[in-house]
Amino acid sequence: MNSRITPGTKGYQEMVVTLADTAITYGSGLVEVFATPAMVAFMELTALKSIDELLPENATSVGTEVNIKHLRASAVGHKLHCESQVLESAGRRIVFEVLVFDEELLVGHGTHTRFIVDKDKFMNQI
Repeated sequence: MNSRITPGTKGYQEMVVTLADTAITYGSGLVEVFATPAMVAFMELTALKSIDELLPENATSVGTEVNIKHLRASAVGHKLHCESQVLESAGRRIVFEVLVFDEELLVGHGTHTRFIVDKDKFMNQI
């Protein structure tokens, strides 16, 4: 189903940290810095977008696992970028390496797994 998605497939996204992305807004902390849940969402979005156009019609991918480390705080206004790379593609399962940087410093890293699903079948199972 995913023969076009191969190890080495890469993704890249940029963002600027806003108040909406902070730990205080997410409820995951009491300070106005980039929230860990926001970083996870940024990593997932980067992985999703890196393979979305390679999927068959009416297919998408859903996140099923994240294993990350958040290493460094980023203040509101800081520009971040995320890089993803497919490490493994087996059947419907895709495993990514994900990295987030603030300027040149590593903010967070880890792995993220997604599964390819048919949108209609997936939604009908819920």
